[in-house]
Amino acid sequence: MIHARVSVVIPVYNGAHYLQQAIASVIAQTHKPCEIIVVDDGSTDDSAAIAEQAGVLCLRRSHEGAGLARNAGVERASGEFLAFLDADDMWTPDKTERQLAALCSSPTNMVFGHVEQFREDTAAVYAPEAGCIPGALLLRREEFLRVGLFSAEWKIGEFIDWYARATELGLQSTMIPDVVLKRRIHSTNLGVRERASSVDYTRVVRAALHRRRRSDGVS
Repeated sequence: MIHARVSVVIPVYNGAHYLQQAIASVIAQTHKPCEIIVVDDGSTDDSAAIAEQAGVLCLRRSHEGAGLARNAGVERASGEFLAFLDADDMWTPDKTERQLAALCSSPTNMVFGHVEQFREDTAAVYAPEAGCIPGALLLRREEFLRVGLFSAEWKIGEFIDWYARATELGLQSTMIPDVVLKRRIHSTNLGVRERASSVDYTRVVRAALHRRRRSDGVS
């Protein structure tokens, strides 16, 4: 496990205010990543410059959304393991170490951890909750690709779609009790920016149910 190569993909869209903290939390990991790939998703601020100043690989692309930005990072990644972090969130220092230990000591396919949310405006911190979200995930790259890349069909909810496809293939997940992610709540979160696309959540669930009915032979 000590030689496990972890590639970290950070999509960013106009996240210059937070990106440096996100990158720093990855650099500070007790199990160092083999590479950090920041994917600048058409930002109009200094996001790309901040990534480059931090000395990490920065891929610049036109604005197409977080899912496709993560895909670009995955396609460039060389590590055996994959992890994701949004540009406005932070990992706890032993996130990858604890998740690698869980992943390598059991037959599970992917490992999640708990998430502690905090509000930027009030400094309120909420009780940790189980986090089935990209920033709390670690898995082998080959397992991710077995499921496939994030769908270009959804502006939001693309991870719900990916996780549904993963479970349909029989991939097993483990939830460790440790807090692995500190998630910032603020006025420009993706869910707030893309409020008009919130109907995608319903469509993602309907698509998953439709696939399940077809696999069960129900028209």
